[in-house]
Amino acid sequence: MRNLDGTGLKRLHRDWRRRVDTDVALLLDNVQTPYNVGAILRTAAAYRVAHLWLAGATAPPNHAKTQKTALGTSRYLEWTTCETAEEAVRSIHDAGYGLVGVELADGAVPLHGATFPERTCLALGHEDRGLSDAVLEACDPVVFVPQLGRVGSLNVATACGIALYEVHRRLW
Repeated sequence: MRNLDGTGLKRLHRDWRRRVDTDVALLLDNVQTPYNVGAILRTAAAYRVAHLWLAGATAPPNHAKTQKTALGTSRYLEWTTCETAEEAVRSIHDAGYGLVGVELADGAVPLHGATFPERTCLALGHEDRGLSDAVLEACDPVVFVPQLGRVGSLNVATACGIALYEVHRRLW
């Protein structure tokens, strides 16, 4: 066994892209830290996210610190900036997506046990405060990432990566 070279990586990823036609989107609800947004953009590009909605005070993709972490991957993504969460929720529903919140909240179900809409938009919230009330109320379902250690929560970019993987894993 050996590490893949550039050509081998391209072949590997091309084969996986052909296996699944996905339609997954993301809503970033007041995710203010540019480094977190950049990490999410990079993961979103790796998982071929169809569209991103950036609501409220979410750091923009063209912010220097966002770009530093995204490593140029924003060029593979399409996004809409919305002033409010309510505007983003309307736009997401108008585009035909079901909204799934990723949040530690009463009534949330484990990520692995959730039923996802055919067209899923995962909603992730502020690093400390989580999803806004407007987004939380619009989500069906709300899911959480089960954790085994003593840490109370995950970094938003890490939670996003786990959730994107789970949504796509079910399609493989």
